[in-house]
Amino acid sequence: MLKAHKYRLYPTKQQTELLNKHFGCVRFIYNLALETRKLNYSGNKINLSCYDLINQIPELKKEYNWLNEVSSIALQQAIIDMDKAFVNFYKGISKFPKFKSKNNKQSYRIPAQIKIDIENNKLFIPKFREGIKIIFERKPEGKIRSCTISKTITGKYFASILVETGKPLPEKPKIDINNAIGIDLGITHFATLSDGTKIENPKYLKNDIERLKVLQRRASRKMKGSQNRKKANLIVARKYEDIANRRLDFIHKLTHKLVRENQAITICIENLAVSNLLKNHRLAQEISDVSWSKFIEILSYKCDWYGKNLVKVDKFFASSKICSKCGWMNDNLKLSDRHWTCAICGASHDRDINAAVNIRNAGVGSFGGPVESSSIDGAMKQEKVSVTN
Repeated sequence: MLKAHKYRLYPTKQQTELLNKHFGCVRFIYNLALETRKLNYSGNKINLSCYDLINQIPELKKEYNWLNEVSSIALQQAIIDMDKAFVNFYKGISKFPKFKSKNNKQSYRIPAQIKIDIENNKLFIPKFREGIKIIFERKPEGKIRSCTISKTITGKYFASILVETGKPLPEKPKIDINNAIGIDLGITHFATLSDGTKIENPKYLKNDIERLKVLQRRASRKMKGSQNRKKANLIVARKYEDIANRRLDFIHKLTHKLVRENQAITICIENLAVSNLLKNHRLAQEISDVSWSKFIEILSYKCDWYGKNLVKVDKFFASSKICSKCGWMNDNLKLSDRHWTCAICGASHDRDINAAVNIRNAGVGSFGGPVESSSIDGAMKQEKVSVTN
């Protein structure tokens, strides 16, 4: 089983310059390899292999001397990652690979020659013999597979260390409705459980939107290209980063509670098409703020880690319109109807709780509802176990 531990780095001024050189060179090689593959395929209809592109690195180092200042392993890995992006595109997993920009988050990956010194808080990677200062709040247990160095827009450096724990994923128990729970995701309430529990939506972005508008107006009044404008934009970026960190912390705590502190061994949830929901411009900002995709992603691999079943009910399943008592379909139910009464059995329903119960029933097959596969490869989904500030 693979796990990734994320730690804050505190490089010296000299190490910062070298890290920035690595980001720039890796970005250059990645974009060049991507352009080469695109042009070669469109012109000659020949798809250059990953190793064909890697073999061109020595010639590039002769032409661009500054490439010799960084690790060759990082340059080679950039091409491997680009090739993997194409493989995922052909499999339909991701979109067509894009060129990397220096204005976004920067990163590069090292697959070998990684050492850590827990006692002295040092991380050793190629080209950094003295080691980079790092604070280990939790020791990574297992064999180190790779290390990803990243830099945020706000100028913070992190190391994500991927380890092989050597422990297999636990076996999942048989699905039983008596030990199952359904989750209905929403905006007013982040989540409603089939047992009647409602989890409030913290609305981090909405609560700070007025402050963000003030900061963005201040930045827009600064002269373009000036240092004052860069400083103002940095303040805006820090505010967005703070919102994202609080949202992620909320999701991690909630998923931990659902998986570890809940007695249910089966969790049923809707497989929402978030990208389609975002096309509704009236709700796009609020939908982005709740971050359902990230919640489902983290919940998925935590269920794999701790031996819980996660069943994803089809997105077209009308969970809100079905009476959870008798199964009657209320086709006249509107979005504004938060409570309704069944015309057949007379049961009174809270819209969200009723939907959560139906999702649970459909997930375990009580109504024969459409169910999608819930298995997520633990090796592909890695939790950022610890983050140091």
